[in-house]
Amino acid sequence: NSTEYTGDGSVCTSGHPASRKHTGNWKASSLTIVCSFCCYLAYSSIGKNLVSYLTKVLDETNLDAARHVATWQGTSYLAPLVGAFVADSYLGKYRTALISCTIFIMGMMMLLLSAALPLISAGPHAWTLWADPISSRYIIFLVGLYMVGLGYGAQSPCVTSFGADQFDDTNEMEKTRKSSFFNWHYFSINAGSLIAGTVIVWVQEHEGWLWGFTISTLFVTLGISVFFLGSIVYRFQKPGGSPLARIWQVVVAASRNFDKVLPCDSSALYEFSGQGSAIEGSRKLEHTSGLEFFDKAAILTLPDCESPGQLNKWKICTVTQVEELKILIRMFPIWSAMVLFAAVQEQMFSTFVEQGMTMEKHVGSFEIPTASFQSIDTLTVIMLVPIYERVLVPVIRKFTGRANGISSPQRIGIGLCFSMLSMVLAALVESNRLQIAQSEGLVHSKVTVPMSILWQGPQYFLLGVAEVFSNIGLTEFFYDESPDAMRSLGMAFSLLNISAGNYLSSFILSLVPVFTARGGSPGWIPDNLNEGHLDRFYLMMAGLSLLNIFVFVFYARRYNCKKAS
Repeated sequence: NSTEYTGDGSVCTSGHPASRKHTGNWKASSLTIVCSFCCYLAYSSIGKNLVSYLTKVLDETNLDAARHVATWQGTSYLAPLVGAFVADSYLGKYRTALISCTIFIMGMMMLLLSAALPLISAGPHAWTLWADPISSRYIIFLVGLYMVGLGYGAQSPCVTSFGADQFDDTNEMEKTRKSSFFNWHYFSINAGSLIAGTVIVWVQEHEGWLWGFTISTLFVTLGISVFFLGSIVYRFQKPGGSPLARIWQVVVAASRNFDKVLPCDSSALYEFSGQGSAIEGSRKLEHTSGLEFFDKAAILTLPDCESPGQLNKWKICTVTQVEELKILIRMFPIWSAMVLFAAVQEQMFSTFVEQGMTMEKHVGSFEIPTASFQSIDTLTVIMLVPIYERVLVPVIRKFTGRANGISSPQRIGIGLCFSMLSMVLAALVESNRLQIAQSEGLVHSKVTVPMSILWQGPQYFLLGVAEVFSNIGLTEFFYDESPDAMRSLGMAFSLLNISAGNYLSSFILSLVPVFTARGGSPGWIPDNLNEGHLDRFYLMMAGLSLLNIFVFVFYARRYNCKKAS
């Protein structure tokens, strides 16, 4: 009964069709939002102050600390792919999330133990187990740190996609609520980031790391407990088997049939005859035009018709399986456009900070820490998400007639425009700063310029606005357009663009001195920014962003949306 049960194939905790009334919706998805908030707060509290712990407590050099932070962050960004693959292939999102969160909390407890070890190994009742407390503490901390990175990274795409699974795609009202879910999910992790970067970091620095790790561990425990206690109201999607195997089956089958002619009528291509799909936990996908080569994987031959129960999946695939691969290929240009967006965002943690260090940081008697301006971006997201959800969407809905106001690609495109404007504004601020340095005779002096750091505020604000549109839009796009049995992987790839953007930013910055520091010129970004032209770098990033927008619009206008039956 379509009015009583969901139409997307989801089941309840007992394995029966999920009830619309008693499972899913906000009562279930809100629990995943709480879990994401608690987990990200704990994860962010470690990442934001990790260098400080490594150098001040474990006595690492700046180089070793930077290396460990980079390696740990790389692990955290790769772990989502591992967790998503396991979830979509074998265990399902719920079980994978629980296992990953367990690894996460075990890692947090090891960090807590490393902070408590000096107390345990000192005094008249000291444990004799630790022959070398210093090296033992170091090993325990590193093992716990990487368990945290692995656990958090693996659960992230699973919890997000599992939360979105609580809304039925076949019901228009629930589909609209799902779009709101992505807004509030992004709101929650930014709220967690803000609390971690202010309250938890303050506790770590002033009350001690033992208290800081304890609070973070308690938050992770709370998040996992809330997530687990909601089991009876969740909707579950069954795992569909290895997506990599299905992709390669299409490639191999299409290659085998490369010399065969496609039928004029696409309905003659092979599809599973049952009501559902041959892929567990997935609806059937309708055939779409384009990328015809892969359609050859679904060409039926006479021997296939004579023995339909003995079909070799490496010789013939269903239309749904072929469409899965075609969807991934079509989504790639959209994902690629967001890599440059992530590279622009990365400037907030690098060149924006370097620019701020050369500006006047005092407002009256108060000195503003340069890196604290990054909180403007977070505060912008926290303030703008409710405004977007409660004000902008209803207003835009009146003009477009869409329940969500605008489509996901349109939302991404608006965010790309705001990120470009942020680079333009940063260039204008830097150009003005260099003019002041010139007029004050400070060009060859590595000193601050009498220009208030408050002028940087608008460029951080615009990046926050860009996040609300593009990052949330990309997450929603990848969930909606990913094949049903690959949605965790879709979430993982939407996170992977951050890592790719960081690498792209590093690559661009490494090329800048090669092409600009010639003939005695200090280049655009020298050690003394008063002698450089950081404004030209920002303008170059703005130009690349504009070109990126054109490329994105080209592919977005030609994108064929997924058609699930």
